Amino acid sequence: MALRQYQLPAGRALFVNAGGSFFLASRAACMRLYNSALLDADHDFLHLHGHVLEPGDKLGHVARAYAEAQRAAVSRQLDYLILVPTLRCDLSCSYCQVSRVAATQPGYDWSEDTAEAVLHLLDTLATSQIKIEFQGGEPTLRPDLVRRVIERCARFDQREFVICTNLQRLDDDILALLDHPDVFISTSLDGSPDVHSRNRTGSAQATDRFFDNLATVVARYGPKKIAALPTIDPAAPPDIDALIDSYNRHGLESIFLRPINYQGFARKRHRDAREQGDDWRAYYERFVRRLIARNWQDRSRVLEEAYLSIALRRIFRPGTERHVDLRSPNPLGIDYIVVDHDGVVYPTDEARMLARAGVIDLAIGTVAAGWDSPARDLLNKHSSNSDDPACQTCAFQPFCGRDLVDDIARYGRIDLPRHETEFCRRHTHLFSFIFRLLYEEDEAVRYSLARWLRLPGTLAPAMDYLA
Repeated sequence: MALRQYQLPAGRALFVNAGGSFFLASRAACMRLYNSALLDADHDFLHLHGHVLEPGDKLGHVARAYAEAQRAAVSRQLDYLILVPTLRCDLSCSYCQVSRVAATQPGYDWSEDTAEAVLHLLDTLATSQIKIEFQGGEPTLRPDLVRRVIERCARFDQREFVICTNLQRLDDDILALLDHPDVFISTSLDGSPDVHSRNRTGSAQATDRFFDNLATVVARYGPKKIAALPTIDPAAPPDIDALIDSYNRHGLESIFLRPINYQGFARKRHRDAREQGDDWRAYYERFVRRLIARNWQDRSRVLEEAYLSIALRRIFRPGTERHVDLRSPNPLGIDYIVVDHDGVVYPTDEARMLARAGVIDLAIGTVAAGWDSPARDLLNKHSSNSDDPACQTCAFQPFCGRDLVDDIARYGRIDLPRHETEFCRRHTHLFSFIFRLLYEEDEAVRYSLARWLRLPGTLAPAMDYLA
């Protein structure tokens, strides 16, 4: 019986098999499991829920193998591109992850050769669907390059484009791009105007411009076209209700609660951002529980913390989420790539940031010459958590992922024991919190969990409990 366990409060333990099926056991049941003193009722429970399989149960073994394969399945077809047409930006945020250059700095946009190489790449992709994220710098400084890419993608059956912008510029050219139904906006909203100004714009005029433009695009397109996320300083997080209200005021229902990323300029200006401690995790839990309370009080709109929702769906709907932090194996340079302002290809946006900060060059090739390179192969030798000794005993391994670049960014190495890394601590806390919520007999909690799973009903108060 290959079950992994995680201790939860009140002497209970969560047990998970390799396929991701799980159950909660009471203190007494835990003792029976540990001492191999199972009752007939225990055997019946374990067989019924597929945790114990008989040698002749071919269907059961196939189902288990399918569940494991479904969790490990990844696309092998390139259909997601992060494109950086310019590294120039018209703001200087204190925790910029990229190490951008000034808006007037020449030499940091795609050359014509690079632009043509990107367009040629789009012409050669075999996929019928494409997602492209325009990063920067500030991509709206080069709407002409963004337009060329979008127009070249007309041949794909399914298209999605995301322009990551600080919303400082909203002229006719940019609005014409945003008018496309398959073009979306990703921006940053750190809270109230005072908080946003302190963190990002540094001037009342730029802050007013941001909020005016945000109101304009929400009014013009509706909130579904806009995704926003705050970047939080764990040492001085904003008031929870004030932050939620700033999103709710604009009709934005998803809040990706992101602490300062230890990348780019943030490595120099926020050196304590390498690790998040218990205070941040306590703040995160209070934030989620406040969302749950608000959702229950006003069921006309449901707000979510985006990353918790992604992780929740990773537990219950394997294969539907492609978020790169939560997949294992996590192949690099296969189904998505990053093309920088100079045509250099990186396996992730964080890898690009490390290169810009002068920490390490993780480039895997160029858009003109290709990226099927020894550098990519070396990274992919370590892109799974299945062979890690610590992960092999972790109850959350079937739901969790592997992020080599995060380990390199924080520690300069990839061989630290997993429990000593911020990636592991963050996700152990996240999944522990989710499972505590799942087994709470609170109707308000179950209501939000169901909505975050995109379900119309309410979750049962207890699932698979071994008494």
